Amino acid sequence: MGPTQKPNVCRQLSRRALGFFSRDAGVVQRTNLGILRVLVCQESTKFKNVWTTHSKSPIAYERGRIYFDNYRCCVSSVASEPRKLYEMPKCSKSEKIEDALLWECPVGEILPNSSDYKSSLIALTAHNWLFRISATTGKVLEKIYLASYCKFRYLSWDTPQEVIAVKSAQNKGSVLARQAGIQQPVLLYLAVFHVLPFSLIGILEINKKIFGNVTDATLSHGILIVMYSSGLVRLYSFQAITEQFMQQKLDLGCACRWGGTAGTVGEAPFGIPCNIKITDTPPLLFEVSSLENAFQIGGHPWHYIITPNKKKQKGVFHICALKDNSLAKNGIQEMECCSLESDWIYFHPDASGRIIHVGPNQVKVLKLNEVENNSAQHQISEDFVILANREKNKNENLPTVTASGRVVKKNFNLLDDDPEQETYSHEVYFDRDLVLHIEQKPSRVFSCYVYQMVCDPGEEETTNRSCEKE
Repeated sequence: MGPTQKPNVCRQLSRRALGFFSRDAGVVQRTNLGILRVLVCQESTKFKNVWTTHSKSPIAYERGRIYFDNYRCCVSSVASEPRKLYEMPKCSKSEKIEDALLWECPVGEILPNSSDYKSSLIALTAHNWLFRISATTGKVLEKIYLASYCKFRYLSWDTPQEVIAVKSAQNKGSVLARQAGIQQPVLLYLAVFHVLPFSLIGILEINKKIFGNVTDATLSHGILIVMYSSGLVRLYSFQAITEQFMQQKLDLGCACRWGGTAGTVGEAPFGIPCNIKITDTPPLLFEVSSLENAFQIGGHPWHYIITPNKKKQKGVFHICALKDNSLAKNGIQEMECCSLESDWIYFHPDASGRIIHVGPNQVKVLKLNEVENNSAQHQISEDFVILANREKNKNENLPTVTASGRVVKKNFNLLDDDPEQETYSHEVYFDRDLVLHIEQKPSRVFSCYVYQMVCDPGEEETTNRSCEKE
């Protein structure tokens, strides 16, 4: 067979405009990604730094929007030069936004207001308010007062774009209480909501009497995940807990009497009472021990990834079947590398069942499939590998000359990653023709670098000249 012909981008764009792929949205998406891949991978394509900014507060990025000053200022990154979308009024430190999630309109649902069909930012403030803010104007569309009995600090998706979990800071008690040996019964709270329109599922308390010395807890896809300092991870059904231990159903905006106090649910100063209090150990779905509580579930059928709970096993990953804890064939994954930072692994977020294993100088894409002639067992196989093409330090192999003129050659192990980058925290986003790089430097200075895809002008000029000659 001859060489594979590269797809013609102009022809694909013309076919798309004429509706050749309109019957299947998946085909359109794959065609768009194919066009983008051709443009990105051609040798003449470069990414040019078009914008750089620095900030003393964290910088966040979500879907073409860059957020500064604790989400108070929003800048669009879609244009070649970022453009300010909005800037909310200045506020006190007690009113700043602590965490936020981007909500996008669901497909095929009828919503109560026309503004609901546009993207919103769900934001948690330092004084326990939950806001829904227009992602394009910064206008507050909805607001809920959570509570005064704890400090809520973190936002996460339980079910992406449908259910959110608001987690409180851990209640460690005062210094005097700890010195006196007074134990805090409630370790943390989880407030759970359906989004748009906001509706309360409930607020759950994680208490020491039932769960013991918990170090952290979270919700994911209807599963309550509880973690311990020993590395133990336990899973419970949040729905079963809600059905068994909810004391009273609460509705936002409705009058309520609770503990001798009356008020409106979700409005200050009453807020939302904790209405899910576990009084007995709930049924355990699953438990496993893993180093640093590292635990993931994914794949088809369900598998999980852990690191054996021993320090010397760091960087070793076991991929096991959820139904019987059996290790998949080739299920022990370990990357041979010498680096300051350990490698990491995760199930691909596209729900394809693929597994991404990332090291300092390579990315392995693995796939989970059935063992031939044995459908009951699954195996891990390598799909493809991406290798980093790092430039070698020109001075790394130079000999040293002593004062007496003697030449000394140094023997040392080269690291696979870059030691100069180790004190930094990095985030890199690839969005169509843009690459964004956000870093935090040791002095708590945050920087954002925006790179735009361009065709190398030198090669473009050469191409034009060759066309003129023809």
